[in-house]
Amino acid sequence: MLLIRHGTNDWVHGRLAGWTPGVHLNDEGKRQAVALSERLGDLPIVACYTSPLERCVETATALAQPRGLPLRLVEGIGEVRYGEWQGAELKELYKHELWPGVQYYPSGTRFPNGESIGEAQMRMVQALDGLRAQHPKEIIAVCSHADLIKLAIAYYVGIHIDLFQRLIINPCSLNAIAFEPMGPRLLALNDTGSLEHLRPKPVPPPEPSASGDANDSAPAVEQEHV
Repeated sequence: MLLIRHGTNDWVHGRLAGWTPGVHLNDEGKRQAVALSERLGDLPIVACYTSPLERCVETATALAQPRGLPLRLVEGIGEVRYGEWQGAELKELYKHELWPGVQYYPSGTRFPNGESIGEAQMRMVQALDGLRAQHPKEIIAVCSHADLIKLAIAYYVGIHIDLFQRLIINPCSLNAIAFEPMGPRLLALNDTGSLEHLRPKPVPPPEPSASGDANDSAPAVEQEHV
């Protein structure tokens, strides 16, 4: 089973898109999708399933079209239902009282008027188990979203849900799991065909304090993305 995150869009790293309609791949995301399709080469993929959200459909189309495969939309692999957090800027969500729970206690965290993280995991796993049951000993491609892919991988390889944020799933990355008699085997994780994501990120300059004295400002702290 190939688990593929959608390509980059203008909301990545800035806002929590969730089920917001009309979030499309940008030019970089389109290039990523084409490059991924080329990297998959002649792997005997027999079916292509996708979240119904546009950014996933567009990514999956780049894989399915050259192979003459129909796209099959599956709501169960659609994005986490973030409730009141949907559409919010991440820099504001970092300040929310639930943010530590999302990062360190997801098994006990529910998004306001949305799903719990545990419910999202079970929804994703149930959908994936149903899809792979239809294709024993065959390769299928499944295009979904970062949090759901992390939750699925954590479930299949035996990582407690409270540790799932330790996994990183970059845009248009390839993740692969084989289901064998002795259990699932993780074959690929966050494979983008490049090592660019290993390059250290530049440290942003500190923001000036309210008094305007940059020397008194607190050091910049990088936040994890949900």
